[in-house]
Amino acid sequence: MDPDSVAKAFVEHYYRTFDTNRAALVGLYQEGSMLSFEGEKFQGAAAIATKLTSLPFTKCVHTVVTVDCQPAGPTGGMLVFVSGSLQVDGEHHIKFSQMFHLMPLGPGNFYVHNDMFRLNYG
Repeated sequence: MDPDSVAKAFVEHYYRTFDTNRAALVGLYQEGSMLSFEGEKFQGAAAIATKLTSLPFTKCVHTVVTVDCQPAGPTGGMLVFVSGSLQVDGEHHIKFSQMFHLMPLGPGNFYVHNDMFRLNYG
């Protein structure tokens, strides 16, 4: 299993789901998962899904520019760092960075253990 291929497939799935059905992202998180979103912290799949589905826009389009991946620890996890831009409700594009710490659930299956998101202004 090539980590770069896994990271690319995960990123494509994550942002496609985010842009079309944010509520479905709940399945990517576990109760021990944590999201840091613009400095606010949310713990657990339900709290993370509530935050993501309550964001104040109806349409979002992510454009991914870079995906960097590194193995993370002896348990087979990986760090995935994403940069790109997003456009909400047809407004101007805003740059963003996001880091995912993926942990294995079994052969070829991962969940998001940590998720850090920041908009990049300026």
